[in-house]
Amino acid sequence: MLNHANVLSNLMSVSHIMSPPVGTSKVLSFLPLCHIFERTASFCFMYMGYSIYYAENMETIGDNLKEVQPHLFNTVPRLLEKVYDKIVAKGYELTGVKKKLFFWALELGLRNDPAADMGGWYDFQLKIANKLIFSKWKEALGGNLSVIASGSAALQPRLARVFNAAEMGVMEGYGLTETSPVVTVNDMRNGLFRIGTVGKLIAETEVKIAADGEIYVKGPQVMMGYYKDPEKTAEVIIDGYFHTGDIGEFDADGFLKITDRKKEMFKTSGGKYVAPQLLENRFKQSRFVEQLMVVGEGEKMPAALIQPNFEFIKDWAKRKHNKTFESNQALVSDPLVIARIQEEVDEANAQFAKWEKVKQFRLTPDIWSIEAGHVTPTLKLKRKIIKEKYSALYENIYRG
Repeated sequence: MLNHANVLSNLMSVSHIMSPPVGTSKVLSFLPLCHIFERTASFCFMYMGYSIYYAENMETIGDNLKEVQPHLFNTVPRLLEKVYDKIVAKGYELTGVKKKLFFWALELGLRNDPAADMGGWYDFQLKIANKLIFSKWKEALGGNLSVIASGSAALQPRLARVFNAAEMGVMEGYGLTETSPVVTVNDMRNGLFRIGTVGKLIAETEVKIAADGEIYVKGPQVMMGYYKDPEKTAEVIIDGYFHTGDIGEFDADGFLKITDRKKEMFKTSGGKYVAPQLLENRFKQSRFVEQLMVVGEGEKMPAALIQPNFEFIKDWAKRKHNKTFESNQALVSDPLVIARIQEEVDEANAQFAKWEKVKQFRLTPDIWSIEAGHVTPTLKLKRKIIKEKYSALYENIYRG
């Protein structure tokens, strides 16, 4: 239950962070308005005098961006990943000098750190990259975009780096429905921005980190409670602090880092804790992987259920091996595809400890979607449902 004071306090605390000019800027809205992230943001946009345009549907976002030419939009990391992957795919279609310039600019962008002094030579190169390459990225997203607000799930640092390099600043924040939603947010100005964090606390907000790493939040944005459920309310609001279920830590400068969901972390049969989101974010950097869920609670090792990037793999197989597939089932069963994804898994595994490494994986023939129940309207994984849908693959990993 959120009252007017909850939402208004959140609106007033984040409105000053909005950098597009008051009264003349435009926003494209495409996240569900039933979700508190977009709902509170919409009130904030109205307060700032921004014009809000609503996308026709999720498939027309690209066209709507060009039509509306917004200065800002809210997104979830999965959609930003898709935008990035499409842009990079276009880069691979280039040839000669254009292709070399594209990937030179991309590599430059992936090294970007707005909070650090990158040096005069880097800054000079980045200006050239923006003029020759990144300006075209910006044009594809309408031409006016200066801020992208990202929430609802962890953002891959590479996306923050490259979009900020392209002068489309990604402001990652943190919050929950129960906190109206914002608790922390990165601010593009005055050094209040750190890639890999969700920013600093907004006004009148307190956070404590429990002994097990759980984040407790206190402030005017914390909900009244759960509707007609005083027992559940009493379980999560203790001494005025809302127990979020998220695991995190503050860095030396007071920026909050989220490492995982307490409920999503699991122990292997060997007693080692595994944080699936950290693994999943790294594995999804592969162009061969569209979606991925790490499993293995109570089992001897972590494993993964993977929805391949069917479009990319079909193009790769045709281009590299002159091979086509009659169906998605044929693709996920193909030894060539499995071997190639194994290479991606091995590369991603290299940065994790022995007990965290994904030892096995299985490919699913379906596209994970909202309609089929794999993900929520904000594209978070429905872990229980995915595990149930692919129980045969799960059993094959551990008992096959």
